[in-house]
Amino acid sequence: MSDFNANFWSIYVAGLTLFSILACLLLLWVTARKKIVSSSDNTTGHVWDDDLREANNPMPRWWMWLFVLSIIFSLLYLVAYPGLGAYPGELKWSTRGEYNAEVDKATRELAPLYAQFTARKTEELAGDANAMGIGERLFMNNCAQCHGSDARGTKGFPNLADADWLHGGSPEKIKETLAAGRRGQMPPMAAAVGTPDDVKNVANYVLSLSNNPHDSLRAQLGKAKFTACAACHGMDGKGNQALGAPNLTDDVWLHGWGEQAIVNMVNNGKVNEMPPQQGKLTDAQIHVLATYVWGLSNKHAPAKP
Repeated sequence: MSDFNANFWSIYVAGLTLFSILACLLLLWVTARKKIVSSSDNTTGHVWDDDLREANNPMPRWWMWLFVLSIIFSLLYLVAYPGLGAYPGELKWSTRGEYNAEVDKATRELAPLYAQFTARKTEELAGDANAMGIGERLFMNNCAQCHGSDARGTKGFPNLADADWLHGGSPEKIKETLAAGRRGQMPPMAAAVGTPDDVKNVANYVLSLSNNPHDSLRAQLGKAKFTACAACHGMDGKGNQALGAPNLTDDVWLHGWGEQAIVNMVNNGKVNEMPPQQGKLTDAQIHVLATYVWGLSNKHAPAKP
């Protein structure tokens, strides 16, 4: 049934397009042959503003042929380019192909520029003002939509300018994150923790780990129930970068702070995803971008260009 629908709409669009073009040609032919009875002075009898009369002159030949040529051009265009439903056109042109060709051309032209950066280590490259200027532009074009132009993130999007890293902040880990992307998932844990009251107790215990305001009695009761969370976050709550489990003791809250926010997290879980940049960016671009991101939390004095 889905194949029938797909074919139907392709045929429908192609048929409607051809019908519209042929209808224009037919309309032109009919109007050219139609004879209007005119008065002896070659007017139609229509008068406006007392003395403005409509003459019954034929359309200019050049205008008629220009209209015919435009129809012929449209038919040739539809043969060469996509426009008739699913028909791709003889030239096989597509917006995706055009985009890829422009990206490939830009990549080839910029290859010599990036070649001077690829052999240099992150720590050295971070002090190069030219490289960091390019890294900043890469960041603005590819990362700022989520992490902000200042890289400080917002709720649900990590701050890249501090020293808190879910998967590690080494140059290698940042490159790995950029290239392959990340998918962080915390499953709903309410059933494992216990009753709704137990969940509140755990939330207060988590708040106590970072010395945030909390109910101390609930926190004491929640410590025992925190064992359900320790498999990922550790018994000390310091997290596990190998799993992307956040440190609960550093007062950094990616998805909101406070008892209710933590209760919601335990009850509902959370899925976060960063898309991979491999394929979108070259290895050299990822190297420069990773260096720029690493430099945000490892300040270097820029070298003179």
